[in-house]
Parts: sequence; structure tokens; C-alpha cells
Amino acid sequence: MTDLPLSDLAPHTGTSRNNAALKQALLQHRPLSAAGLSERLFGLLFSGLVYPQIWEDPEVDMEAMALKPEHHIVTIGSGGCNMLAYLSARPERIDVVDLNRHHVALNRLKLALFRHLPAHGDVVRFLAEPNLATNLQAYDRFVAPHLDSSTRRYWEGRQLNGQRRIAVFQKNIYRTGLLGRFIGLSHLIARLHGLDPRDFTEARSLREQRHFFDARVAPLFDKPVIRWLTSRKSSLFGLGIPPQQFDELASLSDRRSIAPVLRQRLEKLCCHFPLRDNYFAWQAFGRRYARSGEGCLPTYLQPERYDAIRAETGRVHVHHMSFTDLLAKKAAGSVDRFVLLDAQDWMRPEQLDALWSEITRTAAPGAVVIFRTAAEESILDGRLSPALLSRWIYERDQSRALHARDRSAIYGGFHLYRLQP
Repeated sequence: MTDLPLSDLAPHTGTSRNNAALKQALLQHRPLSAAGLSERLFGLLFSGLVYPQIWEDPEVDMEAMALKPEHHIVTIGSGGCNMLAYLSARPERIDVVDLNRHHVALNRLKLALFRHLPAHGDVVRFLAEPNLATNLQAYDRFVAPHLDSSTRRYWEGRQLNGQRRIAVFQKNIYRTGLLGRFIGLSHLIARLHGLDPRDFTEARSLREQRHFFDARVAPLFDKPVIRWLTSRKSSLFGLGIPPQQFDELASLSDRRSIAPVLRQRLEKLCCHFPLRDNYFAWQAFGRRYARSGEGCLPTYLQPERYDAIRAETGRVHVHHMSFTDLLAKKAAGSVDRFVLLDAQDWMRPEQLDALWSEITRTAAPGAVVIFRTAAEESILDGRLSPALLSRWIYERDQSRALHARDRSAIYGGFHLYRLQP
């Protein structure tokens, strides 16, 4: 990886404490045990940029949250796409948290691009169109002077090749990061088996998409090398799947390999949504976004949302800290919407109780919590304190309906909880 480890980044307030929090979230076994070694390898990989693009469908999130102008949202940042999509609904405030400093820097940069680049087309060129050298000129002229000092040091820091980190935007940032490199490796393995995944972008109908999957993609999961790879936890770290999530996925199959689960989810990505409406499929198969006339851009880059996002960037506050720690600083009853992504899959019961104690304390009347899980069922059943769980209503039917519409297709379940009246 070209991303530097956490210790090489520009200083941030509370750095050592945040690094300790990241380790606490990941490490649950003794260092020299098999499970402990696996967790530490994942932690090493996760310390760099993981997600240039977030892989949770913001359209599903926004429908579940039914955002209103008075709402205060707390969300995990990841690649930053979804917090910008939420911002287009003009909520009162969005607090973004992340323990990964690379994600924090990316979230702050994306906000600055909307605030300071001259027009919507400039933002799209910077974030959606690869191989544009003019992006560096735009950064230097319009954006860099307005960044906070630590974010600017991050993006202007040198990589091992001597280039500034910001130079990734004159190439294709979506081919970088842990997930981007994993997708690239997956393409290589597929080509070695006679399949070029980019051919999928030629499909012009759901029927053609189905044929491509059945005839060309599905047979790959019967290949011995694929079954071997998908039986090893470390082989899927590039998807951002930590050891704990691998175990959840393996529980859905009667074999040690999670190939059947991955096949099912890839089928949903390929066959359940028209390609022109699914930018997740474009990234997975084309390693880029659709060009004009080919399909849609991510929600936050769509032109009809630009004016609202640009006007309201000051309502977003990005924090390098944990969800629980941020909530501990907030007043009781002050948060309306909580977005946990899949972070709870990593947590021990005592961590879940600490998180939900703060969620429950800070939840405003009518508050909603949304999250996703690797497996199909909610992570809370049997793990969260019954006293805390009893304060919330699980909207099971709505959760299943929303999960079916999630275009990213990589999760087993979407879950919506509503505070008891």
C-alpha cells in the first residue's frame, strides 16, 4: 500500500487516545493466538485509507430517516459520500465521526470542494472523472488556502513515490485505498479465469445483466482457487471485512468458505437493479463512475442536490473520535438520527452497551437509529442489554423492505430502530 501508517500523519488533537480507541475496536484476542494475529493484520491494513467511496446506499438511508430541517444527525464518516447526501436535505446539524484519520481528511476535503470550487462541474470532475491533471491546479488555486492546517498537511504530505497525496485525484482515487486495491485484485483473478468484469458495463437491460451473471460470473465461485481464497479471513480484509464479520458471514453457509454468501450478494448487485441506476455496480465492475448518458452519479454528485450541499457545508462537523465518545459530550435528548454503518459487527457486548447507553441518553423524541450487518439478523438480539433494547422498537418489516432496495448489495441486513414514545 502507498498509504502511510497512522503515525506518519499530521498531528491531531487526541491522537494517541484515538489510536488506542481504534485498536480497542479491532483487537479482542491475545496477540499470539490465531484470532489475535488475524485481528492485528486487519488492523494494520485498516490503518490506511479503506473506503474512497462509502458502500451504503444513501437513498435507503434517507428514506429510513425521513430527514427534516430541524434534525441533528450523528453518522460515521467512512468515504464521506453519505454525509453529503444527507446534507442535501438541509438538516440542522451533522456530526461526522471516524477513528480512521484518512477518512477524516477525505471527509473534510470533500466538504471543502463543495464550498470552494467554482461550480458543480468542477466538483464532478474532481471526484468522479479520472485522469484529469487540472484537478491539482483546481486544488491549489481554490481549495488548499481554505483547508484547516492538519487537513492541508495531510493532502500535501508526500507518499513513497514522492508525490503529494492530493495527486491521487489526477488519477483515479477509486482504485486506491484498501477496497480499491481489493477490487483491482479481484479483477485480475477474474481475468486469469477468462472473465473481464468490465464487460458487464456493456449490458443494456436487466435480462442482459442476468445473463452475464449466470453465464460468466456465477461459475467463478465453483473454481477451487476462489473457494480456497474465500475460506481465509485475511483474503477478504480488502473488502473491509474484519475477522468478526467473516465469522458472521460464515455462519450463513454450511461450509468454511463464504463463497456462497458472496455469490448471492454479487447476484443482487448484478441482477436486481438496472445498471444505469446503480453507481455501486459501476465501481465494482467498471472501476469508475458512469459517463454522461451511461448512468447516474452518486447521490451527492447529482446536479439537483448541488446548491443545497454547497450552501449548507457549515452545518457539518467532522471529528476524529469514536461514536460513543462524541455522544458522551452531547446533551440529553439532542440527537434525532444515528447512522452506525456496520460498526457494531466489530463490537463486544460491553462496547454495544456503552454505545447504546449514550444513544438512548442523547436520543430526542422520535429518534431513529439505522445500521447494517454482515449477517441477515440484527446484531443487537441476544447481545445488547435487554433494558436498553426495550427502549427501542425494531421496525422489522420496514427494515427488510429497505434492505431489498439497497443497491450496494454487500450487506446481509439493513436495520431501523425507533425510540419508544
